[in-house]
Amino acid sequence: MDIAGITLKNPVMPASGTFGSGQEYSGFVDLDRLGAVVTKGVSLVPWEGNPTPRIMETASGMINAVGLQNPGIEVFIRRDLPFLRQFDTKVIVNVCGSTVADYLGAVERLSVQGIDMLEINISCPNVEHGGIAFGQEPGMVEYITKEIKKKAAQPVSMKLTPNVTDITEIAKAAEAGGADALSLINTITGMRIDVKKRAFCVANKTGGLSGPAIKPIALRMVWQVCRAVNIPVIGMGGIQTAEDALEFIMAGAAAVAVGTANFRNPYAMPEIIGGLEKYMEENGIRDLKEIRGIVS
Repeated sequence: MDIAGITLKNPVMPASGTFGSGQEYSGFVDLDRLGAVVTKGVSLVPWEGNPTPRIMETASGMINAVGLQNPGIEVFIRRDLPFLRQFDTKVIVNVCGSTVADYLGAVERLSVQGIDMLEINISCPNVEHGGIAFGQEPGMVEYITKEIKKKAAQPVSMKLTPNVTDITEIAKAAEAGGADALSLINTITGMRIDVKKRAFCVANKTGGLSGPAIKPIALRMVWQVCRAVNIPVIGMGGIQTAEDALEFIMAGAAAVAVGTANFRNPYAMPEIIGGLEKYMEENGIRDLKEIRGIVS
């Protein structure tokens, strides 16, 4: 299993923000079993995140407005990276920022850390351009991808927001900027209202909807993007089972990330890996490349 020159033992990894940096789940999940560990978003300086409440369940999913709370890159390098280096798995660091300079500073700092890949979260608001997310304008996507590639020593996967009119235009802009891979989809903007309190369920009013509710949308977007670009795609959005993962692979994804399912079932990823192995054995498949994009 190869993505942008990085060889994974299997195509299953956690979605950023749902697995910390592995410490919280290491009592449940053998990290050596995973294709990669994708970290929680890391920023150049500490981020406090949004006010509480931040999380609310929905039908077939959840809304979160955590706001990418994290202690900053120096704490990550000192505390989390040594932990991850104990394991025989690839390390993908998710990077967030509020300005181009924020992203570039974090990427430059990580370039000497010996990690395997960077995943760039461009769903963050661009505070220098009125708060619109970096990932919602093709021109900005191409520009920031080019600038990050100048600083990065590792392959770069751009994580795309689904909150756009045409996901393929954003994907092609990232590819034009030199992205080595794409990760999609991030959460879909949603809302819940507490009718008893007559108030929003999360303090931020809106949040990111994830879980099984978004899987059909995610699957459609992954299929579209895989047909529009020539770089590998890491597919995510509502994956709970091996069958879900197989749908994304058949749509063209080279690997899959599991997010909300980890909260419901901390054993979800090992179960999905086992299910993929069983499917391959039962169907005489030696390499998942044999079925990747088969529905195209």
